[in-house]
Amino acid sequence: MIYFERITENTLENALIIINSNSVYNILESGIPSRDIYEIKEQFLNQTTDSFLIKTEDQYIGLIDFMKNNPKDNCPWLGLLMIHGDFHFKGYGKTIYQSFEDKFLSEKFQKIRIGIIKENDQAKRFWTALGFEVYDQNPWEGKIVDCLEKHIHAKGVKAIE
Repeated sequence: MIYFERITENTLENALIIINSNSVYNILESGIPSRDIYEIKEQFLNQTTDSFLIKTEDQYIGLIDFMKNNPKDNCPWLGLLMIHGDFHFKGYGKTIYQSFEDKFLSEKFQKIRIGIIKENDQAKRFWTALGFEVYDQNPWEGKIVDCLEKHIHAKGVKAIE
């Protein structure tokens, strides 16, 4: 069973451990292999996004950061879905995303967007396999980001195009 637990001041250290278990991503994003607690606090304890640790039984295995409404395009955005490095390639990412998409559906979202640093081929393969499609590219902090989107609909209900 997968649980979503809101990140708080008391659980920030767990988020830091997960982030720093992914040094390849950290280098791709910021050029450095690890982050500090102050960066994590700024990223996950804010008024703009909802941030959750992902837990199975008694172990934290990942985190997810979500913006319900990006004021730039009035769409929901998934800012980050990260699995602890020790749990990569075990199917957790897909299972977690599907559980989270079910949450989106219950809140009546019709689409979800994400941004992927252009050089992050592994992430692009993961997200396109889940049904996301590239719709744009934009600059971000000196990098090019592929913008992807997925139209979602209630299970068993065919979307009308």
